Amino acid sequence: MTPTGDSTTRHLTVQHDDVTIAVSRGGRGRPLVLCPGLNCTQADLHELIDLLRRDHEVVTFDLRGHGLSSAAGRYSFDAFLGDLRAVLSELELPSAPVLVGYSLGADLAVHYAAECPGTIAGLVLIDGANPLPEPFLTDLDLAEFRALAEAEAARQVSLTARDILDLGLEMDAVRSGILDRYQRIDLPVQVIMSTAIAGNRTEGRAPRHNQLWRDGVERLIRERPHISAHWLDTDHGLVFTHASDIAEIIRRRLGPC
Repeated sequence: MTPTGDSTTRHLTVQHDDVTIAVSRGGRGRPLVLCPGLNCTQADLHELIDLLRRDHEVVTFDLRGHGLSSAAGRYSFDAFLGDLRAVLSELELPSAPVLVGYSLGADLAVHYAAECPGTIAGLVLIDGANPLPEPFLTDLDLAEFRALAEAEAARQVSLTARDILDLGLEMDAVRSGILDRYQRIDLPVQVIMSTAIAGNRTEGRAPRHNQLWRDGVERLIRERPHISAHWLDTDHGLVFTHASDIAEIIRRRLGPC
């Protein structure tokens, strides 16, 4: 891990799989590693990061093709999981960190914890890693999702609309088997979920998506009743609109350091 700069927040890079992963580290207290999701960067999460750093030493990073990290020849769930592994393998933390993931980052956190027992102190999963009982995206959703992917690609440098669409479809396959990963985890786990992931529209596909999201969480709690669930009355942008609520939930659960 190569440091850059000398401010209170340290900026570092990790070389891995022919990509350069941009990492930042700051705050003090119990270590916490925050993993952003698809189309999300550590810069986007600055408010939540600043709040968490009041009680924790927070490490966060940009996935390949996002933010300050370099582009890559491939984008897939396994490739992103490799980025998380590379960052965690380079850290020299005083104790096992709490791993916090948002959206796709939550799924990465669950897979990492299942693969590497004993290396993580706990999981906080924000609007992701949901064992949906059926696919989120069907043929009826593709036109709308393709338009969203094109809009996201227009504001990025590296990922194309095709990359984003393929990753969205891949996440349905990942989540179809994620309960198996949960079964391998013997850690404190809390989930923080939006009540209306697709917004509050009453027409179109939003009601189905919102109900499916709630059904997935209920399925998770039935299968793993020790998991603590918190609901926020908002959509998938909760990390941006409700950063203070999320930070307070985490603080109450983990306690001040």
